[in-house]
Amino acid sequence: MTLVPTILCGGAGSRLWPVSREMHPKPFIELADGQNLLQKAFLRGALLPGVIEVLTVTNRETYFKAFGDMKKVNATNCALPFILEPTGRDTAAAVAAAALYVAEKDPDSILLVLAADHLIGDQIAFAEAVAQAKTLAKQDKIVTFGIQPLIAETAYGYIEAEGTRVVRFVEKPDIATAQAYLESGKFFWNSGMFCFKARVVLQEMQTHCPDILEAVRVSLATAEKGGGQENARIEMPRESFERVPARSFDYAVMEKTDHASVVACDIGWSDVGSWNALGDLVTSDAQGNRVEGEALLHNVSNCHIRGSGRLVGAVGIKDLVIIDTPDALLVADRNRAQDVKQLFAKLKASGHDAHRLHKTVHRPWGTYTILEEGEGFKIKRIVVTPGASLSLQMHHHRSEHWIVVAGMAKVVVGEEEHLVRTNESTYIPAGHKHRLTNPGLMDLVLIEVQSGAYLGEDDIVRFEDRYGRAG
Repeated sequence: MTLVPTILCGGAGSRLWPVSREMHPKPFIELADGQNLLQKAFLRGALLPGVIEVLTVTNRETYFKAFGDMKKVNATNCALPFILEPTGRDTAAAVAAAALYVAEKDPDSILLVLAADHLIGDQIAFAEAVAQAKTLAKQDKIVTFGIQPLIAETAYGYIEAEGTRVVRFVEKPDIATAQAYLESGKFFWNSGMFCFKARVVLQEMQTHCPDILEAVRVSLATAEKGGGQENARIEMPRESFERVPARSFDYAVMEKTDHASVVACDIGWSDVGSWNALGDLVTSDAQGNRVEGEALLHNVSNCHIRGSGRLVGAVGIKDLVIIDTPDALLVADRNRAQDVKQLFAKLKASGHDAHRLHKTVHRPWGTYTILEEGEGFKIKRIVVTPGASLSLQMHHHRSEHWIVVAGMAKVVVGEEEHLVRTNESTYIPAGHKHRLTNPGLMDLVLIEVQSGAYLGEDDIVRFEDRYGRAG
């Protein structure tokens, strides 16, 4: 039976703000070895025996970055199909979409559902646990992975088990209950990973959450399909997908089904759910400090400091988390690290851009970084990757000056086309159709100066776009 690792890549990672944002969520956080959490999740599935395809369910806004990051580490040339959601509807909808997609080709294929933002330290033990789960899935079981608890943790849900039989699922307990669970030896942390036949999970969803299954089926039937056979892209329509009820797979299926089984495992699992958990991945100094980036410390102990291109100085502090990014600085008591999500919620409620975007924003064609902005002007650093092209577009309210600092640009303005080389510039008046392309073999880097009465990112009218964003 074919095994299809299926990565669920969603959420905002609000407890890891300010590095995690809605448009750059937790799976894209880069670790010390240069790989991000999504790449590690992809490799976790792709390196299992016999895997030729890794399916990903993610938001359409993060598709191009996710696809690009996977391609960078796809040494085995796995097929990379994507199902794109216009908005998050929780994990039951994502599982239903994945199972329906896989079942079209082979209903007895086995899905291995993985979270994009978890870490697993022991790939060998993980592969052994997956092999056990596959054996149970072939017997029409819906398998979850229970993690051997190390401490009385109150931030995780628990699974009570007898052998491979699930007795019950338990919500996050208080500390006394968690300690009793730990001492009993019968309870495991709920990892949020699953393994099952496509056919079986669809049957169980038809029984326990038919409203979700039917709504996803309707949305898939009208989805826009693109890409090739190896890299299919299925884009769910917003109007129908927003009608899908939002429920977790645990609540919708696992807590109700009679087919639930559990594989207990010790695989070095972490959900990297806070700055303390992320800091634990960094080697500490003699004073217990964990430093990423450049920092100068004096009488500092038990702190996690993460810089972002500039020096961080600290004097006479202890037990703090200090996370510096170009547009936001977090300072938190290490014992209150979970409460960072409260700041994220306040930013989102106020409409502040810092909950959604970084100064550097990823686009299908490259990146842009806002260097400075003020009344009537905005200055960006734009990087266009080799062969990439921005849409044929127009702005009603702003004009643009482009100064090339590296590489060469092909610029279309109206009916005219010309090349702009390093140390040269060009001007795009408001109201003129234009396109920017990198025809070279190296990154095109330019400085863009926008001038006008309105400089919002929504002042773009697209006429043609190779990434499907026209209109």
